[in-house]
Amino acid sequence: MISLLRKLPISLTPPLSKFMDSTVSFTGGSSVRLLALAQQLRLYKPPSLDEAEEQRIEETAGKVVSQVGFQESVTPVARDPERFRPKRGAVLICLFEGDAGDFRVILTKRSSRLSSHAGEVSLPGGKTEEGDKDDAETATREAREEIGLDPSLVNVVTVLEPFLSKHLLRVIPVVGILSDKKAFKPTPNPAEVEAIFDAPLEMFIKDENRRSEEREWMGDKYLVHFFDYEFDDKKYVIWGLTAGVLIRAASVVYQRPPAFVEQNPKFKFPREVSKDTVMR
Repeated sequence: MISLLRKLPISLTPPLSKFMDSTVSFTGGSSVRLLALAQQLRLYKPPSLDEAEEQRIEETAGKVVSQVGFQESVTPVARDPERFRPKRGAVLICLFEGDAGDFRVILTKRSSRLSSHAGEVSLPGGKTEEGDKDDAETATREAREEIGLDPSLVNVVTVLEPFLSKHLLRVIPVVGILSDKKAFKPTPNPAEVEAIFDAPLEMFIKDENRRSEEREWMGDKYLVHFFDYEFDDKKYVIWGLTAGVLIRAASVVYQRPPAFVEQNPKFKFPREVSKDTVMR
């Protein structure tokens, strides 16, 4: 099945100094691979508004939104501030080097007592608060609250393009590097997090332990990807917004597309939107 949407380029630009101003520097204990990764990611530039605008012209006219977390630039939304003002949030893609030399990402299993996405796997993160000066602060603040990750341990190097969640939240993936994994003492907030674990980032562009479901919304077919993963004898399923963000992050880090067809969705957006509107 051929993807209906154009693949996003992996583009580079001069270093993003704004990330360096608000983040820690690497310590002498950082590996050569982590230092090289940081340098690579600081050069990353998400698709520009011009590219997204060009695609909006090429795609079907009208408002569309992603149900399960795809790049906003490939699920375009008409810019009408009177009709659509999505709230903003951020998630932290915290990368570190595993014992085998692979890049790994910190994940959580949400508490089963939460009112939304209970028991699902997610990245640390949440909605932007009034005092947050930028997306990096939102993501690292939420990570501290959820899993006890001290922001001073994380070197934020870039952000990815925005994603849209099924609750119409504009989510900014913030990429940070944890150079000293041993300094991080996981402390899950029991009200929000049931478990903390990590997974190899590269698994999200491999066609292994992956399955997909074809779904349809208003005549448009798309695929939802599920990654089955086992850690410390516990089984997890990573899908939805989290899977979409990590597929993109892995593509950027490893500079190659996934070994499977993504087939991102297009959704016509309802004319009237309330705080309770959810795309199903």
